Amino acid sequence: MTEFDPSDKLSERASRVEEAIIIQMAQKARDLRANGLDVVSLTIGEPDFDTPRHICQAAKRAMDEGFTHYAPIAGFPELRSALAKKLKDENGLDYDASEIVLSNGAKQSITNAVFALIDPGDEVILLAPYWVAYEGIIEMADGVPKVLHAGIEDDFKVPASRIAEALGERTKLIILNTPNNPTGAVYTRQEMQAIADILAPHPRAFLLCDEIYEYILFEGTHTSFAALPGMRQRTITVNGFSKGFAMTGWRLGYAAAAAPVARAIAKVQGTFTAGANAFVQRAAIAALAGDRGDVEQMRLSYMRRRDLMLNALATIPGIKVAEPKGAFYMFADMGIYLGKTAGNRHIATAADLADWLLEKHLVATVPGSAFGNPNCIRLSFAASDEDIKTGLNRMAAGLAELE
Repeated sequence: MTEFDPSDKLSERASRVEEAIIIQMAQKARDLRANGLDVVSLTIGEPDFDTPRHICQAAKRAMDEGFTHYAPIAGFPELRSALAKKLKDENGLDYDASEIVLSNGAKQSITNAVFALIDPGDEVILLAPYWVAYEGIIEMADGVPKVLHAGIEDDFKVPASRIAEALGERTKLIILNTPNNPTGAVYTRQEMQAIADILAPHPRAFLLCDEIYEYILFEGTHTSFAALPGMRQRTITVNGFSKGFAMTGWRLGYAAAAAPVARAIAKVQGTFTAGANAFVQRAAIAALAGDRGDVEQMRLSYMRRRDLMLNALATIPGIKVAEPKGAFYMFADMGIYLGKTAGNRHIATAADLADWLLEKHLVATVPGSAFGNPNCIRLSFAASDEDIKTGLNRMAAGLAELE
């Protein structure tokens, strides 16, 4: 009988999408820990706080009340109505409950939207640095990522003029993430309006605004792109409960869009999976309606940790950072250290640097190549004060060895 080798028979679609480097680095850190090594991880974008107690209690009540069965594909009407109220009151967005679709996390909401909009060959403009998952999702949908870069000199924000130059006949979608992962950059209302002005005359392009870090903002107020004049019909607003409410493991996100787009998003979701977890949806109602004291305390903790990390990085020669205005990441430009060596080890790229810092100095980071910038590394300050101090001390010691 002929031996069957499945490795060369996978779909081209699956083969061309690489495993996220964030996952790879986190796994390397876990493997080293499993071998008894004291690794400090500054990789994962996950709140190190527990979900607020009143949300957990609401989930328990919901299970006791029988919310353990299938939920509607687009979500329970009560939660969709609560989100419509939230979007109206907090974001100035006027959506009917029927225009909101719940999903198993904001990542699935983004995937649903891309598959609802993108045909093979359609271009999707990515503003780099961008969240690592965007590119793979686009490629899975047979879209064409078109990456526009912004460096630290731009505060990691792509100006509207550069977007205008990139818009073409094949452009179908722009993805904007603010506050941004991996940089913590926040687009101002004026910067968004400039993008809206160049987008308005385009005959077919949408904009997906990923607002998952909305509640982790360190100055000013959050602006939703869909609230800008004329942008409601061509914007898909994606958000969720993972970051602001420390509900990462609960997997609940949502998309709000004009009715035809929302229906297409729900159709995609119903094809690939089903409605989001029933008792988690009941807990989300409690999260929206409950006191936001825990949410505010988490925000203040992140701001303090940001300052702790900024001050520590300022003592390391050559590292350049832009002060994050939101989220819980620092995107450090390490260009001055690339091309150096440590013994017989050559550090050519930020990926080499991240591997070396992990293997030799037991501090885990994520190389910026995952986010569209090969000179940077991402550091998460969703970590304890002690881990931040220890991790950056180890990094400083390691970088001092390079020559």
